[in-house]
Amino acid sequence: MQEKVRLEGLTLSVEDVGRSIDFYAGKLGLTVEQDARPMFALIRVGGREGGSIGLLAVAIARKEGIPDSSPEQKRAVHVELSTGDLDGLYEELKGKGVTFHEPPHDEPWERSMSALDPDGYTVEFAQGRRGHNRPGG
Repeated sequence: MQEKVRLEGLTLSVEDVGRSIDFYAGKLGLTVEQDARPMFALIRVGGREGGSIGLLAVAIARKEGIPDSSPEQKRAVHVELSTGDLDGLYEELKGKGVTFHEPPHDEPWERSMSALDPDGYTVEFAQGRRGHNRPGG
């Protein structure tokens, strides 16, 4: 049966769209598909058929009546990405100045690592496809 719904992406409210572009495109190497600084940017993940991360200026979100998120709420949001070479990506991103909250490690359900973006959102990277990558299995 063909899926009727698919996830296109998510949008994060950020203090500085340019600073977030520097992180997601400059450090992580993702593609900027739309750049409407200082209000918005759209980051493409995984090529043309992949999903997106919207970066919406907090000032715009406030105008829409959205309250500011606490640091704890932001850390609870996980932008989940995957790679075929977690340890290699870790070394590459460390070399680009990405600070990791958790280095590569094994969980019962997957091998992963996480960093915090400039606004404090958790960016998690997993080895292989999520849900199909149990260590040793």
